[in-house]
Amino acid sequence: MGKVYDLEERTFLFAKRVAIFCKSLPRSLSNIEFGKQLIRSSSSVGANYIEANEALSKKDFQMRVKICRKEAKETAYWLQLILETNDLKNSKECQDLFREAEELKKIFSSMIK
Repeated sequence: MGKVYDLEERTFLFAKRVAIFCKSLPRSLSNIEFGKQLIRSSSSVGANYIEANEALSKKDFQMRVKICRKEAKETAYWLQLILETNDLKNSKECQDLFREAEELKKIFSSMIK
């Protein structure tokens, strides 16, 4: 059961890092909107994983994990959009978050199979 806790912790820390990163974005109309979407999708990854761990059936678990994967994929999208539409001082953090979103997506994909 240790691995379940580790992934819950990992997704929590990921959402936390994204929230902190969003605070550093240059203030613009597009970044405000991108930031809202990014925070929503990144925090949804962990929230849905917690729900998956409380699933009532295997089918319910798989559906929740698919949502986790979808949200991780969406998070990667917003991060890439932010990276490519800004001249960020902390672009390395954005790239690291993008890689983590991609890795989480792969983890959830392997859980579905």
